[in-house]
Amino acid sequence: MAADLVLSLKNDPAEIARLAPLVDAFCARHGLAEATAAQFNLVLDEAITNIISYAYEDAGEHEISVRISLTRGALTAELVDDGREFDPLQVTPPDLAAPLAERSVGGLGVHLMRRLMDDISYRREGARNHLVLAKRIA
Repeated sequence: MAADLVLSLKNDPAEIARLAPLVDAFCARHGLAEATAAQFNLVLDEAITNIISYAYEDAGEHEISVRISLTRGALTAELVDDGREFDPLQVTPPDLAAPLAERSVGGLGVHLMRRLMDDISYRREGARNHLVLAKRIA
C-alpha cells in the first residue's frame, strides 16, 4: 500500500474536483473515518482555491504540487506552489463576535483551516511556497 498520494494540479478551479475522490480513497485505504476525510478535503479545497485565486500575478498555467501522507499518527498534506509569497499564519484571526456588517472581508477560510487542522506550517523556499497541513489521527 502506497504511503503517499502525490499529484500535480494546474491553477484551474476545475482541477480541485479531481482531488476529493483521491483523498477519500486514500483515507479509506488507511482505515480513516469518513469525517476525517471530509474535513481534510474541506481544508484542501480552501487552501488550493486561495492559491488559484490569489497567488499568481499572470494568467499563465502554473503547477500546484500536492503530497498527502499518513505518518507518525498524522494525516498530512504539503502544498507547493510558485505563486507570490503568502504566509497564511500571518492572517489576523477574524472577529467572529463582531456584527456581520462590521467584519472584514476574507480570512474565514484561513480561520477554518486553523480550526480543523492540528498543525499548520509555512515556509518559503526559493520561489516556492510550502504549506503543510496536519491532522492528528487517534
